[in-house]
Amino acid sequence: MGGFYTDESLLQIVLVTGIIGGGAAWLSGRAIAGTWRPYGHVIGYMLLLGATVRFVHFALFEGTLLSLPSYVTDTLYLIAVGSLAWQITRTNQMLRQYDWLYERAGLLSWRERPPKPADVGGTKAPPV
Repeated sequence: MGGFYTDESLLQIVLVTGIIGGGAAWLSGRAIAGTWRPYGHVIGYMLLLGATVRFVHFALFEGTLLSLPSYVTDTLYLIAVGSLAWQITRTNQMLRQYDWLYERAGLLSWRERPPKPADVGGTKAPPV
């Protein structure tokens, strides 16, 4: 078992985990949300992607393959990126698909639209 990123340089960590792994996590999170799959799928896919990122560190830069601290760190980062992409995509989907029901309440959330004054009480307001 290796230590915490003992064999990799900062440039390798940023390139493989940050850019390549983070990009794959972002695209995966978007794809999972885009097909209306539940959030739990993000966790499962990021666990697999974390193992892939560790393998790329090992194969390209001779990093430690079986390093639990490095795997956990990589995977937590990937889960954070994938979760953010999933939530942003899901928010945009809900606002686009159900625009008469919901309005934006921030980058990551939505809320129900308040009823229009014409809809309250069952009577329509006269045109202005």
